[in-house]
Amino acid sequence: PHKRKLYWSQPVWSAGLSDQRAGNKTCQPGPGVANSGVRVAFVCLGGPGQRSSRQTELSSSPLSIRIRARIRDYRKAEIIMPIVERDPWRMQYFEHVACPPDVFIPTEDGDAYSLYRQHRWVYNKLTLAESQGFTCGLHGMPPPTYPVFSKPVYNMRGMGTGSRVLRTQKEYERYQRPGHYWMPLLEGEHVSTDVAVVNGQPQWWRHVLGKAIGDGKFDYWTVLAASRPNVESYCGDWLRAHLSDYTGIVNLETIGGQIIEVHLRFADQWPDLYGAGWVDALVRLYVDRVWEFDDSERREGYSVVLFGAHGVQYRHPDADLVQGLLSQPDISSVQITFYQDKPPALHAMPPGGFRLAIINCWDLSAGLAAREKLALSFWTAQSLIGRRRRGEASKQ
Repeated sequence: PHKRKLYWSQPVWSAGLSDQRAGNKTCQPGPGVANSGVRVAFVCLGGPGQRSSRQTELSSSPLSIRIRARIRDYRKAEIIMPIVERDPWRMQYFEHVACPPDVFIPTEDGDAYSLYRQHRWVYNKLTLAESQGFTCGLHGMPPPTYPVFSKPVYNMRGMGTGSRVLRTQKEYERYQRPGHYWMPLLEGEHVSTDVAVVNGQPQWWRHVLGKAIGDGKFDYWTVLAASRPNVESYCGDWLRAHLSDYTGIVNLETIGGQIIEVHLRFADQWPDLYGAGWVDALVRLYVDRVWEFDDSERREGYSVVLFGAHGVQYRHPDADLVQGLLSQPDISSVQITFYQDKPPALHAMPPGGFRLAIINCWDLSAGLAAREKLALSFWTAQSLIGRRRRGEASKQ
């Protein structure tokens, strides 16, 4: 049985900020924690391929970090998910791929952080910046020049949460936050790269460009067929220097060829656009520590994103509409990227909008047309949250 406990919450770093300003507070167990025991079978690995069959009983939130979870599907039969995928809309890429039950391939940063204790330091973005010789520091340590880019030292939610440009000393003083740091404002091409790595040696690269439209949103992503020699040279040297004993996929985010984020996982938004057999090669990388993948037929693909407004309780579109889109030859997959029975405010979303769907496709025009059809479906079914009746007085 779960025992109710009190937890003290505070930033990892506050760089001299007061407790009150740092936002320290006593926390109660969150919603769904009190009665959410889950049976977990887990491994403590020094690296992929080292295995254990130890089991334990844990009482935790369904969102707590899990390496391998025994869960119940809709048929009430117990199943195992060696590729640990939290987002049900992305299980379509992995549910039919054979994977040994004692091999664990993370798709979430929280799981990778728990699994790779020796390498988890890469999630400390301040340390990552220091590893590249950047001028950087914590909030509470003023930058010598402006502008700078500011964001949390750790951010497991993603979506650019808490990030901003600080252009002046006045802005720096206004937006100081505990647990945040600043670094140079880099310029150049923003690239997301998946790399297959064996003992720190890059074996395969795939680069993706996003078309940013502001406020943390991207209109679509282009999965490039071409290489990016500057990224591969700089990041290859960094991987060999800092992850020499790591085997698996690494996702790197770069601006102007320099690293801004490292993730010990692959980008699970578009594995179908990497080509037939890629997920099988992924599994073998973690099982046998080798990379073998025929990439001779690679071609460009596109991942088109549909956003809606915040503050709306959306409903999933009709299944027949989604199946109709999937029947088109240039549409590879469709993801409906939210829980319709979960309050919108509890989803991790960028400040500029609520992400509704993703269409992976081989032809951009086909993906944009599919997005329009989905958008019309959402707009006809939406309902505003907390909308007051006309003339209703505020109670505050």
